[in-house]
Amino acid sequence: MSVTDVAINGRFLTQDLTGVQRYARNIVTAMDMQAGAEHAVLIAPQPSSELSLQRLRSEARGRLTGHAWEQVELPLFSSGRKLLNLCNTAPALKGDQLVCIHDANIFAAPQSYSRSFRALYHTLQPLLVRRSLRVATVSHAAARQLARYLPVREAEIAVLPNGHEHALRWDPSLARAAPAFLATRSAMRPFILALGSRAIHKNLSLLIDIAEALDEMGLDIVIAGGGDGIFAQQTLRHRSNVYFLGRVSDDDLAYLLDRAFCLAFPSLAEGFGLPIVEAMARSCPVISSHSASMPEVYGKAALGASPFEPREWIEQIKALVSSEQLRCDLVGAGQEQRRQFSWETSARGYLDLLENPKTEIRAHKPVNPSLPRVSVIFATRGRPDVVAASVRRLLATQTVAPDKIIVSGVDVADAGDLSDHPDVTIITGPPGLAAQRNTALRHVAPHTEVVAFFDDDFVADGEWLAAAIQTFRDEHHIVGYTGNVIADGIKGPGISFQQAVELVEAGRSDATWQERFSPYGCNMAFRFKAIGDLRFDERLVLYGWLEDRDFAAALAKRGGRLVKSGRSFGVHMGVKGGRVSGDRLGYSQVINPLYMLTKGTMSLPKVAGQIFRNTASNFTGAIWPEPFIDRRGRVRGNLLAAFDALRGRLEPERAAAIATPRPAAKPYER
Repeated sequence: MSVTDVAINGRFLTQDLTGVQRYARNIVTAMDMQAGAEHAVLIAPQPSSELSLQRLRSEARGRLTGHAWEQVELPLFSSGRKLLNLCNTAPALKGDQLVCIHDANIFAAPQSYSRSFRALYHTLQPLLVRRSLRVATVSHAAARQLARYLPVREAEIAVLPNGHEHALRWDPSLARAAPAFLATRSAMRPFILALGSRAIHKNLSLLIDIAEALDEMGLDIVIAGGGDGIFAQQTLRHRSNVYFLGRVSDDDLAYLLDRAFCLAFPSLAEGFGLPIVEAMARSCPVISSHSASMPEVYGKAALGASPFEPREWIEQIKALVSSEQLRCDLVGAGQEQRRQFSWETSARGYLDLLENPKTEIRAHKPVNPSLPRVSVIFATRGRPDVVAASVRRLLATQTVAPDKIIVSGVDVADAGDLSDHPDVTIITGPPGLAAQRNTALRHVAPHTEVVAFFDDDFVADGEWLAAAIQTFRDEHHIVGYTGNVIADGIKGPGISFQQAVELVEAGRSDATWQERFSPYGCNMAFRFKAIGDLRFDERLVLYGWLEDRDFAAALAKRGGRLVKSGRSFGVHMGVKGGRVSGDRLGYSQVINPLYMLTKGTMSLPKVAGQIFRNTASNFTGAIWPEPFIDRRGRVRGNLLAAFDALRGRLEPERAAAIATPRPAAKPYER
């Protein structure tokens, strides 16, 4: 493949060597081995470090440095050539270029970065994505993330991963710092190696938290790597068996990997996770976080654990301590796994893209979330046939099966024929949606990863749970998730179960992504660890959407983000039987938002908008009410609530005691 009329952005030669710069160096070195490389040129600022090249020409040009050189002088020096940019940034004014963006963590976890760094990337990267010939990245997880935050579709992103070959060229016999450092430890015990800076997303604090347990196992922790100025830093506590080595040379790193008991990689977010492949290349067993890109990098060749569960890390390390066979198996599997990731293959991919930016790139395969621990809760009352149909379909269609389904009713009869189902747990407790959900939460296993709530009349697409779990693992700051409702019978006469199934089967997921979106209670999921002791407010006895909004807002106030994703979708049937009277619902439509305002879980503009929309619909509809909505009852409830609010009486639970002028269906207290 000819690389005529190609320039390569060599700014990385002036930067400290981190994973991004290592990627660029190795891609360029691998490109240098290709025939025709002598027609391409690597352009770098002055002064810059040298890269040993055989075919590629290298030029150091310009008077500026840093971003100024890249934005002002590089476009002039690369004029008339396609430009390849391998380190997240590129000239904003040049369109004839490819750019590799390693991840979108700057958008997903902005608090991990300095303010100036955030400002630059938030401005520059969307512009680059719009103007470039093609965007590349290093993993399928990174591609998913880029598509969430930048104006590019996942299918348009070329995945060209890191390689392993460089780790085989390291020479531990040349190590100097590592041997001397290891000799200073008070006891020459086996050690677990951790690599990375003290950036928050590296999550090294997890290893500090389990250091005492590892000490009891006779293990030390050696942490190699330095801080990086672009990241917000975490403070790591002192532990007697934890040793900080700082930055080391590649040869020193080889020395450490060759002697480590294992590599522990607890990171919350990585575009690729290069240390995993480096450890495998050096025959070092790996225990890794199962978040973001890491599972597709380690495949079946490492032990995975949640970055939020120290207990899981202790268990995996114990398993490795107790079984030499397991260590040998991981080493062998790692040798096979690392062959999927080659600098030579990725370099050829870039050459193909430079020749034709629309080239389809075949990379390693993405993987589904492994061993998710998911509980699904259905709160129901008085609709046994409805909930039974919804639960049975969920069990039959989800590609990721929940490990526990909880049906929470007031009486066992509320679950219908599910009472004998081996995969369903039936519980009973006080009535009311909030109370029933809280009762169910008490029955969720402590180490559950994700808990999902579905209305008893919601029909979910078969990928709903898989997409939700993938999102929670990709984005560690997300605490609440909701899918797209493609049809909602609550707004009309209702949708039959068969119609709902047909709509779901005809539906398609999409890449829509909305932040700060309060989950819609008919289909929502939460990171269970983030919930902690938080519970649904049982004073909000009616109007379930606001109960959901109150719960999610309280959760977000603790730290975390709420999102809506089109990757999950379904149909809300809006079954009318078992719903509350118009008077009670109308009362809740006004009182609940005002009550939430006093709690700080709903802002004044949203409260005003919510009350206005509901009351306007009710007063307008009361003239010619729909046969399936008690508009006049809602108006009476709206007026009573307004009167109570003017008197300072904000008691949402009063709705349950409001007398109705005519009998209502057995209430399902939403």
